[in-house]
Amino acid sequence: MIVLISGASSGFGALTARALVDAGHTVYAGMRDLAGRNATAAADAAAYSPGLRAVELDVSSETSAQQAVDTVVGEQGRIDVLIHNAGHMVTGPAEAFTPAQVLDLYDTNVVGTQRLNRAALPVMRAQQDGLVVWVGSSSTRGGTPPYLAPYFAAKAGMDALAQSYALELARFGIETTIVVPGAFTHGTNHFLHSGSPADLDVVAAYETKYAGLMDQVGQRLAELEPEWSDVGEVARLIVQVVDTEKGKRPFRATYDPSDDGAIVVNAVADRVRSELLHRIGLEDLLHPVA
Repeated sequence: MIVLISGASSGFGALTARALVDAGHTVYAGMRDLAGRNATAAADAAAYSPGLRAVELDVSSETSAQQAVDTVVGEQGRIDVLIHNAGHMVTGPAEAFTPAQVLDLYDTNVVGTQRLNRAALPVMRAQQDGLVVWVGSSSTRGGTPPYLAPYFAAKAGMDALAQSYALELARFGIETTIVVPGAFTHGTNHFLHSGSPADLDVVAAYETKYAGLMDQVGQRLAELEPEWSDVGEVARLIVQVVDTEKGKRPFRATYDPSDDGAIVVNAVADRVRSELLHRIGLEDLLHPVA
């Protein structure tokens, strides 16, 4: 299959791109600034396999999203799988983030998926076929510690968008899966590279009551994560979803070694969603047209 994945310079994205290539797929690994900050990542991708091709993709730019899709279609004639992986994490007291910072976070984690969808979905709708994979987070419905509110809110927004898109794409023969990773403190550590709040005065005020809280959260999450936890399993889970026969792919697939409760809550929420669609006579939207 022909795959386009965003945010593939490192982390889940890089692991997934390589795993998909190993499984026999042709993968376009979307990265920002191929000639600059991600030049090494692009070179590493090219050296890994002829089936792995770096493509310039900045999800904060409509032009970039369209050009990336045009590159894939121009070279391959189609897009079979679109993977929304690009994202950014921030840590700190919610009040200390400026509105501009929160908007920027939403722009990357939520609006970026909309830009890429508007570029890629016309191709998939014309094909009457395709798969959209959204890399979400167990934080959208699992137990959530403090000092991660803007990130959690953005991932929840992306999850809500994915749920609606799934229904609106089904009659075009386009399938949707939301992949839900838990928190990882080794292998790929989002906390290590997270952004910080800009209002340092507010940060200082919170330190009077919550001194060292983020360090405590990171330490406790690390203690919860079992030794057998393997971030590579997220990539392998995505490969499994892609390789599953159309119509039999799961709506949601989770790998959460620390078990924050998201599996339980999502199961209830997704059942309620399904029941409502049956009650209003739209149960056909739960599965893509073959």
